[in-house]
Amino acid sequence: MTDTLTIALIRDVFHDHTGRERLRNRLLEAKAGGASLAMIPELAVLPWLPAGRDASDDDCEAADGPRHCMQSELAAEVGIGLLGGAIVRDQQGRRFNTALLFDATGDCLHSYRKIHIPDEPGFWEADHYEADDTIPRPVDAMGMRLGFQICSDNNRPFGCHILGAQGAEVILNPRATEAATYVKWRPIWQANALTSACWILSVNRPSPEGGVQIGGASIVVAPDGTVVLETEDPVAVVTVDRDAVLQARKGYPGYLAFPTELYAKAWASVSPRAANAPISTDPCC
Repeated sequence: MTDTLTIALIRDVFHDHTGRERLRNRLLEAKAGGASLAMIPELAVLPWLPAGRDASDDDCEAADGPRHCMQSELAAEVGIGLLGGAIVRDQQGRRFNTALLFDATGDCLHSYRKIHIPDEPGFWEADHYEADDTIPRPVDAMGMRLGFQICSDNNRPFGCHILGAQGAEVILNPRATEAATYVKWRPIWQANALTSACWILSVNRPSPEGGVQIGGASIVVAPDGTVVLETEDPVAVVTVDRDAVLQARKGYPGYLAFPTELYAKAWASVSPRAANAPISTDPCC
């Protein structure tokens, strides 16, 4: 493993007839900037489908489908790692919003499926894909231990905490959020970075789509909660380092205990709740 990783945040989408060539050019720009890994926004090779409620079979694909292959081929052609994604259909026909990590040879090293699915105007995501129910795990790749969350997953801090507790050093968070909500997201990224002692990087779709006022900066937060990059540039490059993680975990609050049995019992006493389900007022539930 290495001590640093240089990552490009590409604030662009690639779903029209020019998408392949534009993604190739963005990856070339990222590599020229010194990046060995590029991250694109949530479902960047598709239009923002959850603007509406109608899902189509054409929106999704089996594993190793055409959108997967396009991203794999471009990563290999340019010689850069890529965190992309697609709506992937499993063998049971279930659809998942899936982040796909490719290395510089185009091999798919890891996939991650979104857990927290919004269900509201402009973000009718429950109509397009299901919530995953597998435990998120970090992966050793690109010389560091990487964790993954898609958009709303970062709005539940225990996801970052479990990734950090499993040794993640960097959490990558592609997203699709409204410009007006950026002021709410910013302190969440800072708090999650600080309390998990991880780098957190998030890149957004760049502009309104389907009547949804999508927008907002790319952001990088250090493990001590400091915002080190915040920009609306189409391509931004940052280098993250392992030492910042180690120092954060030696200091407060990084060194605090993980009382895993206590929290496991506490969560076991809370009934699961789906998005938009009624919130219980019973303190025992």
